[in-house]
Amino acid sequence: MKDRILSLLGTINKGIYEKETELSLSLMAALAGESVILLGPPGVAKSMVARRLKLAFKDARSFEYLMSRFSTPDEIFGPVSIRKLKDADKYERNTEGYLPTADVVFLDEIWKAGPAIQNTLLTVINEKLFRNGDTEVHLPLKLLLAASNELPTQGEGLEALWDRFIIRIECGNIKDVKSFNAMLLDNTADGDIEVADGLQITDEEYCQWNKAIDTVAVSEEVLRIINVIRKSLGSVTIAQTDERHNVYVSDRRWKKIVRLLRTSAFVHDRTEVTADDLLPVYNCLWQEPEECEGIRAIVIRALYNDLTMLFASLRKNLENDIRVSRQHRATNRARQNMQLFDTNKKIYDNYYYHLLDHDTGNTYVLVADYQNMRLASRENAGQAGIIYKDPNNPQRSIIRTYDGSDMPRGASSVYLTRDEECIYINGVRFYIETLGRGEQQTLPTKKGSVSGRDFYEELEQLSTQIRQRTDAIHGNIFVSEADKKEVDEFVKNLFTEIAHTRQDMEKLEE
Repeated sequence: MKDRILSLLGTINKGIYEKETELSLSLMAALAGESVILLGPPGVAKSMVARRLKLAFKDARSFEYLMSRFSTPDEIFGPVSIRKLKDADKYERNTEGYLPTADVVFLDEIWKAGPAIQNTLLTVINEKLFRNGDTEVHLPLKLLLAASNELPTQGEGLEALWDRFIIRIECGNIKDVKSFNAMLLDNTADGDIEVADGLQITDEEYCQWNKAIDTVAVSEEVLRIINVIRKSLGSVTIAQTDERHNVYVSDRRWKKIVRLLRTSAFVHDRTEVTADDLLPVYNCLWQEPEECEGIRAIVIRALYNDLTMLFASLRKNLENDIRVSRQHRATNRARQNMQLFDTNKKIYDNYYYHLLDHDTGNTYVLVADYQNMRLASRENAGQAGIIYKDPNNPQRSIIRTYDGSDMPRGASSVYLTRDEECIYINGVRFYIETLGRGEQQTLPTKKGSVSGRDFYEELEQLSTQIRQRTDAIHGNIFVSEADKKEVDEFVKNLFTEIAHTRQDMEKLEE
């Protein structure tokens, strides 16, 4: 299936430049039975996209119309049959050659349509139904492609129709110079494009595929990512501003987005939606064009959310092991240089001395800091220190000397000195707990990773998972080249952080 759709897109894209995204997403929408709106100035090949999409379907009929304030329902849905009105007193339209008989419909300047046309379009788009007189007609419509060079005006009742267009794409002029020059010299007309019979989609296939799409499963992983995206839409960053938008997406819209995801999985010959189907959905989520980049960034982060959380956990554990390892080594050095009068002081958790009668009785000082602390004297008013709550055990307070680096959250400054039995905090004396009679000192553990985890192996496995997910996203035919570049930039930054983490691992071996 994927190879066939790729070949089909390659054929209908001949002679049209930098419209790969518009064509591929519109084809996906057509297969899902959804509608698309293209926003852009005149002359950027919006109507050509619709004409090329007609070629994707065998014996397809199309209908195009440029809306104006004076357009009437007769021009879109067909004129009223005077004969039937006169002979049978029936108000019925002659729909042949108009929207109700078309497979692919293109409506330009959609927001200029009057209320009568807009209200009928709501049912046409959502239910593929058209009421002709007293008869409900099921439409052959596969794709309704609308276009405009502006957003719908607020306060004119256009919100419901705007919400019906599940995919929203900004169209612009050709950017690449080579593509622009090729366009100038290309004489390919729509009539010159011949799609092989084996590529065109028949009505029978279309019906079969729609039933098959309904059976595609949606994994728990995909639902989790969708909920991450949904939550993040409450604060969408607007590029080059300090603004943040709360972007509203209706439940109906999310339901139809899942239908698009199922279609993407089906086209890629899968029976279940996976994470690599999700990136194009940012085209379904924005309400204003300036939100597009911010929402794309949200979707990309969500696609890697489980892996970045795993990486964050790994870094936290690594940092803890580095800290503990350094403290162990400092404790070992302190024990080797320990004064005779300190040998009876009890070491807790490998590197702490316990202060008696301080605060709640749960205050500790680092052995290495205590050993290097200057003895109290008239000339020594004390050296800088800090006291703070242990982040891994909030019930415990830690005292240590301060070297001018970043202070832990909630830390307070103190002055520290010592003598043979005590520590002085801001001049107040506190005794250090000593070993009981017959009690043996617990030796510090050996230097190295306290957790015993193989961080090198874990990081290599994580890197492999990131590469695999990136390759899968790149392999999705509905992901544009611009989207791939954004993914690559995100992954590049992620691998930079991983490289820094590998360097940090060397600190375990110091």
